[in-house]
Amino acid sequence: MNADVIDQPTGAGAEGAADEIRGIRERIDEIDQQIIDLWLERARLSQQVGRTRMASGGTRLVLSREREIVERFREALGADGTQVALMILRAGRGPL
Repeated sequence: MNADVIDQPTGAGAEGAADEIRGIRERIDEIDQQIIDLWLERARLSQQVGRTRMASGGTRLVLSREREIVERFREALGADGTQVALMILRAGRGPL
């Protein structure tokens, strides 16, 4: 590939770089699928916990548990971790 011709799907200017990008993107796609699968599994498990808790006469939410999860994600991922945790919690329990 000529250096002044850009591989449109990858944005690379050289064939070797385009091949490397394609390989990396394949792994990214695999990771994305794992994240999706884990997200869905976690949401199902969280919903099961909520149903079990409420069926036993307990509360819909345990705020101390939610705070613990938010803090874990914030510590691991920084400020964005808070938003990630809130989205994950919402997927499992629905909106407040």
